[in-house]
Amino acid sequence: MLYRLRQRSRDEGGFTLIELLVVILIIGILAAIAIPSFLNQKTKANDASAKELVRSAQTTMETIATDNNGSYASVTKPAEVNAVEKTIPIEEVNGAAYLSKAEGTGTGYTVEATAGKASGNTYTIKSEGGVVTRTCTVAGKGGCPAGGTW
Repeated sequence: MLYRLRQRSRDEGGFTLIELLVVILIIGILAAIAIPSFLNQKTKANDASAKELVRSAQTTMETIATDNNGSYASVTKPAEVNAVEKTIPIEEVNGAAYLSKAEGTGTGYTVEATAGKASGNTYTIKSEGGVVTRTCTVAGKGGCPAGGTW
């Protein structure tokens, strides 16, 4: 009897249909949980890129002021910031973040980056008389917390 059971187990080398269906069901459940969180990652990446971009523009504005005796008035559009720092994009390319606004006055400035097509959120840094404020506007989903500051 024991010999027959051993012989039978050697002859059956594979998975049953039920086992395969259970594995496919488990994979389907895991995919249903994971896919929605992956779809949001592009929006989050564009928002993070816009935040980094507006901070780079802030540093560039400070550099421009240093070169102009503390005045930001020479900046009237994003292209002037791009002329100083070539890595700052001033127009949307393939849905990526870009610097959408750059304006200076004698004692302050405003720089704004837009996150691109994925979310359309805007992130703004404004400095007036040494007081820096950061605000954001939500156009779609995403990275602007309640209260509009970041």
